[in-house]
Amino acid sequence: MQTYPHLLLLALALMAFGCNNSSGEAGGETAAGSKPSSQWEDPSIELPDGFSAIVVADSVGRARHIAVRDNGDIYIQLSNEQNGKGLAALRDEDGDGRADRIEYFGSHTGTGIAIHNGFLYCSSDREVYRYPLPEGKNLVPDEAARTLIAGGFPNQSSHEAKTITFDNAGHLYVNVGGPSNACMKQARTKGSTGMDPCPQLEWQAGIWQFDANTPGQTQKDNGKRYATGLRNCVALEWNPIVNNLYAVQHGRDQLNYLYPEMYSEQDNAELPAEEFVRINEGDDFGWPYCYYDQRKDKKVLAPEYGGDTETQGRCADVKSPILAFPGHIAPNDLLFYTANAYPEKYHNGAFIAFHGSWNRAPLPQKGYFVAFVPMKDGMPTGDWEIFADNIAGEEEIASPREAEHRPTGVAIGPDGALYIADSVKGKVWKVVYNG
Repeated sequence: MQTYPHLLLLALALMAFGCNNSSGEAGGETAAGSKPSSQWEDPSIELPDGFSAIVVADSVGRARHIAVRDNGDIYIQLSNEQNGKGLAALRDEDGDGRADRIEYFGSHTGTGIAIHNGFLYCSSDREVYRYPLPEGKNLVPDEAARTLIAGGFPNQSSHEAKTITFDNAGHLYVNVGGPSNACMKQARTKGSTGMDPCPQLEWQAGIWQFDANTPGQTQKDNGKRYATGLRNCVALEWNPIVNNLYAVQHGRDQLNYLYPEMYSEQDNAELPAEEFVRINEGDDFGWPYCYYDQRKDKKVLAPEYGGDTETQGRCADVKSPILAFPGHIAPNDLLFYTANAYPEKYHNGAFIAFHGSWNRAPLPQKGYFVAFVPMKDGMPTGDWEIFADNIAGEEEIASPREAEHRPTGVAIGPDGALYIADSVKGKVWKVVYNG
């Protein structure tokens, strides 16, 4: 009987491919371990040499934060319901980088989402929920959510996003934004002074610490104010490399509109800084009495409290940032690169998603990119740089409505790739290194 060795090898190869594909469908191993296909590349995203952006999904819904499981499954908190649900789950079953399955679940919208100790945590503007991660081939959780923090937060119409992160000692941290621009007696009104003391500091404008496992907690009964004087920290993350809490704060607005005699339009566009802060228990970062002027490299007294652009006064003793970004570019997520798939310069550094400004007019709006900060021992070691650009799809933007996409969530996959989520349509990119 005549044999055909080349046909035998081909059959064995096809059998091996079939086994790998089955493995990926069952538990996501193929998606986590295979090289993405260049057919899904998005050449419009500007990245450093050696990197490329794979389009995981085009329009899952208005995405906020994103989390990636160790099998490659992706979970996204949405700000608007999609198919009547508030969360999206994505799975790449064949390892080409593209999501083959997209399913929706959950009855709430919001911003925060994280995977921690076998659970999926997510938040609305009023509560924090927890789901057991699904088992086997299931993509969405098998059980209904348990309410970990059952509200109790103050009602507020601005800066209400409850972003979350976890330390290594059983604690959950929640951002509670300040509900105003500068705690003025008449909000955003020329001539109005600031309330002193600011009553919003009692239950807002800070980070609260909770137990990560106890259901039914409330802010007033179970929360501990961990840090204060932070206007709004949508970007909030625990750094496991140095076991410390970090955030990037949204600075205040309208210096030129409220005080044109002291601040020019250029000042208004640049000030105050978006502050990258390292947070220890008991820290006070000064809002609303103070803001950080990156041009003078110091905290200065806000004009609502008698400031003249130079005087520090009570602000001399509040904590300063570890790095300052230009004003109004809206830091919306933060992560520390704990993987090693990228070149060494990125190891232990920070990626920050900047959602983009709305209030730099008449100057062009800025932001709409993902930045990188090199770090060592928990501190910056050099200047920040733009890592992923042209996400907005327009070279110059007068209004956020003109942006095709706005980065709002970042996460690391099990293969060390960076995922970026967009809040306009819910486009998701996977940034891989090809070097």
